Amino acid sequence: MYHEVVRKQPNSRSCLVCGMKNPFGLKGAFYELDNGELLCTFVPAEEHQSYPGRLHGGIAAAILDETIGRAIMMGTEEEVWGVTAEFTIHYRRPIPLEGPLRVVGRITRQGGRVFEGSGEILLGDGTVAAEGRGRYIRMPLERIAEFDREEEEWQVVGHPGDREGFEL
Repeated sequence: MYHEVVRKQPNSRSCLVCGMKNPFGLKGAFYELDNGELLCTFVPAEEHQSYPGRLHGGIAAAILDETIGRAIMMGTEEEVWGVTAEFTIHYRRPIPLEGPLRVVGRITRQGGRVFEGSGEILLGDGTVAAEGRGRYIRMPLERIAEFDREEEEWQVVGHPGDREGFEL
Protein backbone atom coordinates (compact mmCIF):
# COMPACT_ATOMS: atom_id res chain seq x y z
CA MET A 1 0.00 0.00 0.00
CA TYR A 2 1.24 3.49 -0.87
CA HIS A 3 1.68 6.05 1.95
CA GLU A 4 2.41 9.75 1.61
CA VAL A 5 5.19 11.48 3.51
CA VAL A 6 3.76 13.99 6.00
CA ARG A 7 7.09 15.27 7.30
CA LYS A 8 10.76 14.41 7.27
CA GLN A 9 12.64 14.26 10.57
CA PRO A 10 16.06 15.85 11.16
CA ASN A 11 19.44 14.14 10.96
CA SER A 12 22.51 14.89 13.03
CA ARG A 13 26.21 15.10 12.34
CA SER A 14 27.64 12.15 14.27
CA CYS A 15 24.90 9.69 15.34
CA LEU A 16 25.60 6.08 14.31
CA VAL A 17 22.10 5.75 12.85
CA CYS A 18 21.29 9.21 11.42
CA GLY A 19 24.64 11.02 11.42
CA MET A 20 25.40 12.42 7.99
CA LYS A 21 29.11 12.97 8.70
CA ASN A 22 29.79 9.75 10.59
CA PRO A 23 32.03 7.80 8.18
CA PHE A 24 30.78 4.45 9.55
CA GLY A 25 27.18 5.54 10.15
CA LEU A 26 24.01 4.32 8.46
CA LYS A 27 22.86 7.82 7.41
CA GLY A 28 19.23 6.80 7.89
CA ALA A 29 16.49 9.07 6.54
CA PHE A 30 13.29 9.24 8.65
CA TYR A 31 9.88 9.96 7.15
CA GLU A 32 6.58 10.41 9.02
CA LEU A 33 3.86 8.73 6.96
CA ASP A 34 0.16 9.46 6.63
CA ASN A 35 -0.73 6.14 8.33
CA GLY A 36 0.92 7.20 11.61
CA GLU A 37 4.06 5.11 11.11
CA LEU A 38 7.67 6.24 10.87
CA LEU A 39 9.72 4.95 7.94
CA CYS A 40 13.51 4.87 7.89
CA THR A 41 15.45 4.17 4.71
CA PHE A 42 19.15 3.37 4.61
CA VAL A 43 21.74 1.61 2.48
CA PRO A 44 24.05 -0.69 4.47
CA ALA A 45 27.75 -0.71 3.64
CA GLU A 46 30.47 -3.33 3.90
CA GLU A 47 31.50 -1.85 7.28
CA HIS A 48 28.08 -2.91 8.65
CA GLN A 49 28.47 -6.62 7.92
CA SER A 50 28.86 -9.63 10.16
CA TYR A 51 28.99 -12.71 7.94
CA PRO A 52 30.03 -11.83 4.38
CA GLY A 53 27.22 -10.01 2.60
CA ARG A 54 24.97 -9.91 5.71
CA LEU A 55 24.03 -6.97 7.95
CA HIS A 56 25.34 -7.38 11.50
CA GLY A 57 22.55 -8.24 13.94
CA GLY A 58 23.60 -5.48 16.33
CA ILE A 59 23.35 -2.90 13.54
CA ALA A 60 19.91 -4.25 12.63
CA ALA A 61 18.84 -3.91 16.28
CA ALA A 62 20.23 -0.37 16.47
CA ILE A 63 18.33 0.96 13.46
CA LEU A 64 15.11 -0.80 14.46
CA ASP A 65 15.37 0.54 18.03
CA GLU A 66 16.10 4.07 16.75
CA THR A 67 13.14 4.01 14.36
CA ILE A 68 10.68 2.86 17.04
CA GLY A 69 12.08 5.30 19.62
CA ARG A 70 11.89 8.22 17.17
CA ALA A 71 8.21 7.53 16.46
CA ILE A 72 7.37 9.52 19.63
CA MET A 73 8.50 12.70 17.80
CA MET A 74 5.90 12.27 15.06
CA GLY A 75 3.53 15.13 14.47
CA THR A 76 5.02 17.37 17.14
CA GLU A 77 7.57 20.13 17.33
CA GLU A 78 8.06 19.26 20.99
CA GLU A 79 11.63 18.27 21.85
CA VAL A 80 10.78 14.90 23.35
CA TRP A 81 12.74 11.73 22.76
CA GLY A 82 12.39 8.05 23.55
CA VAL A 83 15.08 6.55 25.79
CA THR A 84 15.18 2.76 25.49
CA ALA A 85 14.27 0.88 28.66
CA GLU A 86 13.79 -2.54 27.09
CA PHE A 87 14.16 -3.88 23.55
CA THR A 88 13.74 -7.30 21.95
CA ILE A 89 14.33 -8.36 18.38
CA HIS A 90 13.41 -11.46 16.40
CA TYR A 91 15.48 -12.17 13.30
CA ARG A 92 13.37 -13.82 10.58
CA ARG A 93 15.63 -13.70 7.51
CA PRO A 94 19.23 -12.80 6.71
CA ILE A 95 19.51 -9.10 5.87
CA PRO A 96 21.66 -8.52 2.78
CA LEU A 97 24.05 -5.59 2.43
CA GLU A 98 23.11 -4.73 -1.13
CA GLY A 99 20.45 -2.17 -1.93
CA PRO A 100 18.32 0.11 0.19
CA LEU A 101 16.39 -1.26 3.17
CA ARG A 102 13.27 0.04 4.88
CA VAL A 103 12.49 0.09 8.58
CA VAL A 104 8.99 0.83 9.86
CA GLY A 105 8.19 1.83 13.44
CA ARG A 106 5.05 2.78 15.34
CA ILE A 107 3.83 3.56 18.84
CA THR A 108 1.58 0.79 20.18
CA ARG A 109 0.85 2.10 23.68
CA GLN A 110 1.29 5.42 25.49
CA GLY A 111 0.82 6.23 29.12
CA GLY A 112 2.48 9.01 31.05
CA ARG A 113 6.24 8.91 30.67
CA VAL A 114 6.40 5.38 29.26
CA PHE A 115 5.46 4.29 25.75
CA GLU A 116 5.79 1.08 23.79
CA GLY A 117 6.39 0.49 20.12
CA SER A 118 7.02 -2.11 17.48
CA GLY A 119 8.64 -2.22 14.08
CA GLU A 120 10.07 -4.26 11.26
CA ILE A 121 13.00 -4.27 8.87
CA LEU A 122 11.70 -4.94 5.38
CA LEU A 123 13.65 -6.41 2.49
CA GLY A 124 13.29 -4.97 -1.01
CA ASP A 125 10.33 -7.26 -1.81
CA GLY A 126 8.52 -6.35 1.43
CA THR A 127 9.50 -9.55 3.30
CA VAL A 128 9.93 -8.99 7.05
CA ALA A 129 13.56 -9.72 7.93
CA ALA A 130 13.44 -8.67 11.60
CA GLU A 131 10.79 -7.61 14.10
CA GLY A 132 11.35 -5.55 17.22
CA ARG A 133 9.43 -4.41 20.27
CA GLY A 134 10.48 -1.93 22.87
CA ARG A 135 9.53 0.05 25.93
CA TYR A 136 10.80 3.62 26.12
CA ILE A 137 10.82 6.52 28.53
CA ARG A 138 9.62 9.82 27.10
CA MET A 139 12.20 12.42 28.05
CA PRO A 140 13.12 15.97 27.06
CA LEU A 141 16.48 16.17 25.32
CA GLU A 142 18.04 18.44 27.95
CA ARG A 143 17.58 15.64 30.54
CA ILE A 144 19.35 13.08 28.33
CA ALA A 145 22.53 14.84 27.22
CA GLU A 146 24.08 18.17 26.40
CA PHE A 147 23.06 18.60 22.78
CA ASP A 148 24.05 21.66 20.79
CA ARG A 149 21.74 21.66 17.76
CA GLU A 150 24.12 23.82 15.72
CA GLU A 151 27.23 21.82 16.60
CA GLU A 152 25.45 18.52 15.93
CA GLU A 153 23.92 19.98 12.73
CA TRP A 154 20.45 18.79 13.82
CA GLN A 155 18.44 19.62 10.70
CA VAL A 156 16.34 18.17 7.92
CA VAL A 157 18.76 16.99 5.24
CA GLY A 158 17.98 16.06 1.65
CA HIS A 159 18.71 12.43 0.76
CA PRO A 160 19.04 10.97 -2.76
CA GLY A 161 16.01 8.71 -2.15
CA ASP A 162 13.70 11.48 -0.89
CA ARG A 163 10.22 11.31 -2.35
CA GLU A 164 6.64 12.19 -1.55
CA GLY A 165 5.53 8.67 -0.67
CA PHE A 166 6.53 5.05 -0.19
CA GLU A 167 5.06 1.65 -0.93
CA LEU A 168 4.92 -0.54 2.19
